Amino acid sequence: MTVQLGMPQPREEAASELPGVPARRPEDAPDGLVDRYGRRATDMRLSLTDKCNLRCTYCMPAEGLEWLAKQAVMSAEEIVRIVRVGVEQLGVRELRLTGGEPLVRHDLVEIISALRNNHPDLPISMTTNGVGLARKAAPLKAAGLTRINVSLDSLHEETFARLTRRPFLDQVLAGVDAAWAAGLGPVKLNAVLMRGINDTESPQLLAWALERGYELRFIEQMPLDADHGWTRRNMITAAEIRDLLSKDYVLSPDARARDGAPAERFDVRRRAAGSLEADGPVLGTVGIIASVTEPFCADCRRTRITAEGKIMSCLFSREEFDLLGLLRSGAADDKLAQRWQDAMWLKPKAHGMDHVGLDAPDFVQPDRSMSAIGG
Repeated sequence: MTVQLGMPQPREEAASELPGVPARRPEDAPDGLVDRYGRRATDMRLSLTDKCNLRCTYCMPAEGLEWLAKQAVMSAEEIVRIVRVGVEQLGVRELRLTGGEPLVRHDLVEIISALRNNHPDLPISMTTNGVGLARKAAPLKAAGLTRINVSLDSLHEETFARLTRRPFLDQVLAGVDAAWAAGLGPVKLNAVLMRGINDTESPQLLAWALERGYELRFIEQMPLDADHGWTRRNMITAAEIRDLLSKDYVLSPDARARDGAPAERFDVRRRAAGSLEADGPVLGTVGIIASVTEPFCADCRRTRITAEGKIMSCLFSREEFDLLGLLRSGAADDKLAQRWQDAMWLKPKAHGMDHVGLDAPDFVQPDRSMSAIGG
């Protein structure tokens, strides 16, 4: 069988002959989105679109991908209903809207407004590349968005263009400032370091973020690129990131509990000249997301819905289960909740497998890239 990029093969289930339908979880399993390893998903990542206006080298090929047909993508009403099921029936306590690039949806403000009307106390965040954010930050805040994450890998125009294949750095920086001005804080910045391209910029990027009160998180490059060119040898590890920052700063563990967060946070102090000791007060925090070398899968609390309404229990899973098709067939909310629970019960232990290790010989990179999954 030919497998097209972005279209994983259906799971072959012992207890189900229907493609995209998971086997039923045990009747005595706990309520909510629990799995076989005792983890409970309360953090929902929902992709609004697979489309993106950048072509980041660690995510997409230069020519882009074949986008989903409009009718295949969840409508605003379908998004609102799926979120309602997650919150009211399955214990979802936090929502992150992702893409692709969510800002390319013309109805983004209306979607957030409807979500906020339904769930007045639900934290709703969004991950964006920042292109076009400058003019939308205030309307998004007014609609009910809580805070925002912006991808920013470089402060240099040439390096930014090399990484994203687009000359939009000025737009991104303006969007970050507009988000802060609109009250979408704490504004978090996500940076992926690429060896020989932007890795030496890490102390400068941190200094820039600290001066403005933004929270920077460095993310290890993951094997989720559409070109499948990722290698363990070429990625910048968390240990290397800490070493790069230590030339100018002293990092100490943040006293706050991690509480299932992907990022390990550190308090940042300036390093005294010619010394290994810190000089002065805490300037802020920095986070490092080390999915590859220091995985945190044992405390993963995330459930993912792709733009076409497929349940992904793990970012690296090669198995997906159809929620949108069931919704469009006229299924009641309790049936949607049941399928979601069944899918999450099968969540792998780590990295799409039942053991930890992106270095493992049996690891297989997912067919989808990050933009098609929704980060």
